[in-house]
Amino acid sequence: MAKRVVLAYSGGLDTSVAVRWMIEELGVEVICLAVDVGQASDDWDVVKERAKAAGALEAIVVDARSALSRPVIVKHLVETARYHGAQAVAHGCTGKGNDQVRFEVGVRSLAPDLEVIAPVRGWGMTREDSILYAYDHDIPIVATKEKVYSIDDNLWGRAIECGEMEDPWAVPPQGVWLLTKPTETEPRDVVIGFEQGTPVSIDGEPLGMLEIIEQLNEIVGSYGWGRIDMVENRRVGIKSRETYECPAALALILAHKDLESICLERDLDREKARIEPRYAEFSPLKESFDAFVDKSQEFVTGEVRLRLSPDSCTVTGRRSEHSLYDYELATYDADDSFRHEDSAGFVRLWGLGLQTWSQRQASKRPTN
Repeated sequence: MAKRVVLAYSGGLDTSVAVRWMIEELGVEVICLAVDVGQASDDWDVVKERAKAAGALEAIVVDARSALSRPVIVKHLVETARYHGAQAVAHGCTGKGNDQVRFEVGVRSLAPDLEVIAPVRGWGMTREDSILYAYDHDIPIVATKEKVYSIDDNLWGRAIECGEMEDPWAVPPQGVWLLTKPTETEPRDVVIGFEQGTPVSIDGEPLGMLEIIEQLNEIVGSYGWGRIDMVENRRVGIKSRETYECPAALALILAHKDLESICLERDLDREKARIEPRYAEFSPLKESFDAFVDKSQEFVTGEVRLRLSPDSCTVTGRRSEHSLYDYELATYDADDSFRHEDSAGFVRLWGLGLQTWSQRQASKRPTN
């Protein structure tokens, strides 16, 4: 009996070619697992047909709409491998990207006994070679030699790379944008409600997280706002030019951080900002971070008002029943309750160390 492999299948060029390539070069049976993590444009019936046309033994689609796409895919990849008695799993990542790390480390943390196959990393074909391979083997694809962009999307947004954008000086072509096509010109306000740090409403209407992201992608994106153009440092040590469009994500992050500014005590706010870059690293440490983050959001409940206009999204107001903003302490009007006389001693003690350093050491430094 041939070895059975479950492939994380996107329906794109590389994974479609990988199906036939593994069958012919490795002599394996391939089961394709496509995971719906909120991709905007996929017709899942077409994706399944494409997998079968490439030679897949079976094509499975799982609805797992989430912004955590790679970890979620890995979870279902391992579950499918167990169910179908597969000895290996596979992915379509190249040797240059970060996704290979997410897939392989994720698989090994959940199922260290499964072999991980990465055909794209070893077959030595360029993107143009892969397109020709697909044509030669009658594999239906949408990529062409003239349109060589690599686009990855999920519920949270889209990542676009390759083509002329590999030149970090080149302006991204307007045709690559989908979520941030500017169609609205009249400014408007959007009010986002939060409960314990979680978005729960838009303009007072209670909504689930999925609906909030979908609606904000449409509303905010219609003003042409929500793009990122950056050169990132990949895990393998190279720099890569990436462009993203994620209007809902950026709007929610903007609003959430602003609400935290009135709901979090100063030291807690600073410490949370310090650990945020590491929070997305999946390890036992994250479980401890989870407890910290959950506790930090206990009183992050309220509303933030965003003002939308062409190419712009800004915060114009925030409110919370748990706000630490005290009007009587902040105001300079007659209602001022701040004890100004306390500041003289506070400032003197705060700067005492620097004053002593200046008197004893800095003043004795040789001058040029």
